[in-house]
Amino acid sequence: MTTIDIPGYRAGIWVLDTAHSEVTFSVRHMMISKVRGTFGMKSATLVAPENPLEAKVEASVDVTSIDTNDEGRDGHLRSADFFDTENFPTMEFVSTGARVQSDDFFIDGDLTIRGITKPVSFAFDFGGFGTDPYGNYKAGASATTTINREDFGLTWNAALETGGVLVGKDITINLDLQGALQED
Repeated sequence: MTTIDIPGYRAGIWVLDTAHSEVTFSVRHMMISKVRGTFGMKSATLVAPENPLEAKVEASVDVTSIDTNDEGRDGHLRSADFFDTENFPTMEFVSTGARVQSDDFFIDGDLTIRGITKPVSFAFDFGGFGTDPYGNYKAGASATTTINREDFGLTWNAALETGGVLVGKDITINLDLQGALQED
């Protein structure tokens, strides 16, 4: 497929509405439950040509903003054991392509965490398009991917007395995004 029809789609430059966007994650804890948390979005820009499959995305996440509802854990996650936010305060994503597989839409790209860049694919779900009360044309979407944290140098762990480890390897990243089309 060389193009895709997305009802309401408009070509142009879209910028992230940080007040209406969120990055969340979940990871197994003690192999029996999940810890969830959030990151603050710094910025995201989508350059959208006429063909959505040729779109380019660049995004930056503020890793120092990590919030898991536990200050002690958040401090540990900011430390050199995990994100090392003193040296790597952001997480970056740069798209390398978009594709449709079956009926699903994917944005492929390079994700950089702790200075390590690896390819990832986000499954995208378009929420729709509309004009807000101020005349701004907006788009909403959700996206998800799962990464192995160890691929990005996030290798700290602790063995459990009962077997297994404290922190799972797989992290699910969820994006809930709203963007605004920039007018000329």
